[in-house]
Order: sequence, then structure tokens, then C-alpha cells
Amino acid sequence: MKVKNLLLLALLFFNLNSFSQKIWTKVEAKDGIHYITNNMEYIDFPLLGVYSFKGKEPIVELSQYGAGFYQLHEQLKRPVTWGIECDEKGALLFKKGFDNSKYTLWYQYTTKTEEDTDDDMNWKPVEFTIHPNTLKMFIQGERSKDYKLKAKK
Repeated sequence: MKVKNLLLLALLFFNLNSFSQKIWTKVEAKDGIHYITNNMEYIDFPLLGVYSFKGKEPIVELSQYGAGFYQLHEQLKRPVTWGIECDEKGALLFKKGFDNSKYTLWYQYTTKTEEDTDDDMNWKPVEFTIHPNTLKMFIQGERSKDYKLKAKK
């Protein structure tokens, strides 16, 4: 009887893990393992959109499901995979400042150019900040996007 109960418990545990939704991705960077998410159900701010440098290029475009484009100064836009750093449970990691919240945006190019080195194809972290007093979000402190507050339900 004990074996039967243990078998049922193990089967139940396996089924729960099989049907649970993973909300993060494990990525390996130069400094070790990190967890990122781009699941908008767990990101409580209007992250998606185009972030521009003084209203023009270079831009960063973040789309759903971790797709997007990243453009460095005086270079072409390149497709990327992106995510916001989180812990192993999917909770976003951030530091609360006086007038902002700072997150880490990770991105990786999805296409390789002839000039790229192996290092260029690694995951790269950049600063992502939210400034609620001015209703602005910044990537690398220079590419910005305005946002509106969500209506509370």
C-alpha cells in the first residue's frame, strides 16, 4: 500500500511539473548563469515598444515573446532576443532608487555578421530604468520611451 501511495504521489508531482508554465529562461553570460523573463503577465509596466535616442536612431525595439531589435550608434538595427533579469522563481530583480527603479535588460543578437566575434554573440546586460515622476523609461540611460500609467482595476 505504501508503494502504491508513493507511486501515486510521484505521478502527481510529475504531472504538475509537466503542465506548469515556465516563466523564465536560463542564460549563460561571461559572468555566470542568469535568469530572464519576457513574459508580460509577470512584468507590471508597459515595457514593449520603441526606445529612441533623442527621438531618432539609434533605437531599441522590444516586442512580445522576447523578440526585438537593438541598434548601436552608427550601426544597423539587428534582431535580438531579450529579457529582464529575474530570480529562479520569475520575480523581477531590481533596485529602488530615490526617483527610479533599476532593472537589468539582457539581450543577445540572433544573427551574426562577418565582423562579429564570438564575444559579440554573447548575452549582454544593459541598464533599464523606470522614472515614475516623469513617466519615462530608459535603456542605457539614453534611449527613452514615454509611458502612461495603467488604470487600476
